[in-house]
Amino acid sequence: MAQVELKNVSKIYDDNVTAVRDVSLRVIDKEFLVLVGPSGCGKSTALRMIAGLEEISRGTITIDDRIVNDVAPKDRDIAMVFQNYALYPHMTVRENMAFGLKLRKYDSSEITRRVDEAAAVLGIKEYLDRKPKALSGGQRQRVALGRAIVRQPKVFLFDEPLSNLDANLRVQMRTEITRLHQKLQTTMIYVTHDQVEAMSMGDRIVVMKDGLVQQVDSPLDIYHHPVNRFVAGFIGSPTMNFFTGSITRNGSPAFREAGTSFTLPLRTDTPFGENREVILGIRPEHVSMKEQQGRPRRKVFVDVVEPVGNEVFAYFSTGSGRQFVARLSSDDLPSVQEECEFVFDPSRFHFFDATSGETLRG
Repeated sequence: MAQVELKNVSKIYDDNVTAVRDVSLRVIDKEFLVLVGPSGCGKSTALRMIAGLEEISRGTITIDDRIVNDVAPKDRDIAMVFQNYALYPHMTVRENMAFGLKLRKYDSSEITRRVDEAAAVLGIKEYLDRKPKALSGGQRQRVALGRAIVRQPKVFLFDEPLSNLDANLRVQMRTEITRLHQKLQTTMIYVTHDQVEAMSMGDRIVVMKDGLVQQVDSPLDIYHHPVNRFVAGFIGSPTMNFFTGSITRNGSPAFREAGTSFTLPLRTDTPFGENREVILGIRPEHVSMKEQQGRPRRKVFVDVVEPVGNEVFAYFSTGSGRQFVARLSSDDLPSVQEECEFVFDPSRFHFFDATSGETLRG
């Protein structure tokens, strides 16, 4: 069983900069776990500590029920794939893939078998006698994956492996890595700053900010039930719209912002309190131009329209001067500087504390 566990792990550098703060995680056997967050959030540092490339300041890391804090990277039974491929330019593809096995004194017939099997899985058998300079970026990344596969490690670690590829190739490689995980049935930990990669690939996602874990959950649970404003704003593209206002209870509960208000679908026992300042969030796909009786609506001016095929992103400004976005059907194509009435789906509202940013249930 290849379970990985971090208990109260921190990384503090000599200048007293804390990169990772008290992280506790359990990656179960055969799971595909994705660490995601903005640049500088500590996700790559956490991965490098698992790999043994960064020293742990506090806490313990366990791989397969073995504490590895003081174990050398080569003895942790892990394989790591980097964003820059790290291939030897003077070696052929076959030699690159076999290099780690040769260092470990594997029999030549076993090395050949493993390399051929990995090349077949990745569709690179025809490139085995080429050198890296004769390969495209996607082909080089497959070679880097193959070099990791032949090791047959307990855990695969990926540090933003697709960040150097163009958009179309990233989508293709994303699918291939997911398919590879399904085929190999091995524990994988994947780091990315791209929330679309995280949502589409991970069994579970770990959202990080400032070295702290914000939320650990399945992609859909994080999307639909974010624990705070940061997670709500980071996960989802385009990002969630936020309105700052207050809850009033003169009759039915209502949200008041920038001189306008609308009724809220809240239970009468919701503990929001009278005139409590909150942040209301709603995702772009829950804003439409189709009138539905009883739903909140706002008159706005459309600033920018972005047609992207079967849908349209409409950016608009409200009375408060803030900009927001609606994800519309391509059948609903507003004109720039046109005054439109947008309708919100109140069942999709999210509420966050205006001070702490924590989600408010109700």
